[in-house]
Amino acid sequence: MRNRGLFLSLVSAAFMIAGILMMALFAGQSNAAGQKSGTGHVAPSSTIKYPALVDVGAKKCIPCKMMAPILDELSAEYAGTLRVEFIDVQTDPDKAMQLGVRGIPTQIFYDSKGKELYRHIGFISKEDILKSFDRLGIKLVKKDPGKKSK
Repeated sequence: MRNRGLFLSLVSAAFMIAGILMMALFAGQSNAAGQKSGTGHVAPSSTIKYPALVDVGAKKCIPCKMMAPILDELSAEYAGTLRVEFIDVQTDPDKAMQLGVRGIPTQIFYDSKGKELYRHIGFISKEDILKSFDRLGIKLVKKDPGKKSK
């Protein structure tokens, strides 16, 4: 039991250090968006005209790794009605700064016109992602499993 407590303390400290490092990385970047909706940020360019979920993270970040299967499921289940994109801050730091990301993972919710409606920082469950879109007035329709995609 004692070892478990030590392990949890070390993991917690590691997350805090990672968060501090990420905040230092993005220090000095203005972020008028914060956690508020309707910030005016526009989704990364795409000719696809349906709502989007952009997850900004890193492939080595543990909460970001936990998001990966959720993003894959959403992408498959809502193909044709929801665009799901992952931006890795380690390979594309300029995009993360352009989006005003202050911590990872950050999920940014966009409407079908590419306008940011909401953002969430940290791990978020699939159910909470779907609830967020619903609260924003966006009804997502699951892909019909009987239909083959083009």
